[in-house]
Amino acid sequence: MKVYFFEYSRIVRKLAWVVGLFLALTLLYKFVQYNFLSTVSTQFKPIYQGDNGKKQIALTCNVVWGEEFVPEMLKILEKNKVHITFNMGGQWAEKFPELTRQIAEQGHEMGNHGYSHPHPTYLSKKQNIDEIKKTEKIIYQLTGKKTNLFAPPYGEYNDMVLEAAGSIGYKTILWSIDTIDWQRPAPQVIVDRVMRKSHNGAIVLMHPTAPTVKALPEIIRRLSDEGYKFVTVSEIIGIK
Repeated sequence: MKVYFFEYSRIVRKLAWVVGLFLALTLLYKFVQYNFLSTVSTQFKPIYQGDNGKKQIALTCNVVWGEEFVPEMLKILEKNKVHITFNMGGQWAEKFPELTRQIAEQGHEMGNHGYSHPHPTYLSKKQNIDEIKKTEKIIYQLTGKKTNLFAPPYGEYNDMVLEAAGSIGYKTILWSIDTIDWQRPAPQVIVDRVMRKSHNGAIVLMHPTAPTVKALPEIIRRLSDEGYKFVTVSEIIGIK
């Protein structure tokens, strides 16, 4: 009986040691993971707006469709002497090289919207880097301009996406005013959304749609009347 009790105690002690080791390793992993991800979040945090206090506003346009509306947008911007940031999808730029060149030639800033417009949080770090670098290469070959701003598709990101972009020298750019123009609301709805939320340092998200084209002249006029200066994203966040 004593022998059985001794064996039982020895097994219990070993089991307790294994469980204790497992718990200690788990806590260590959580500690390292938390501190590493916190560092990543702080180092490569996304940018929603400028913070220099100046009465400036940056219009952006994500382009992966809507090519039929881009020429008219460019005419309106040129007429009003306004430069904005076009976040280009790589596949779109490949398919419409002349429009891509025209955007660059008119002095607009070229942002990077990834190549195939995937959900970036579903990809690995390497896949995200490949999406950005492939688009960077295409835009450079077409325009001679190197991109350094990453607008993640769908506005989706996590720490891995931020680290992927940041590790290759990109700043992840989001927005503080969303026109939600992809839903094709009435042009006045788009105007009202911008004007209601306009503020110093705002980054405004748009897409090439029919109502956006109709809303754009009034947005420019009303913001100008309120004293806003139109700048690119790089200018509003102070890297240009």
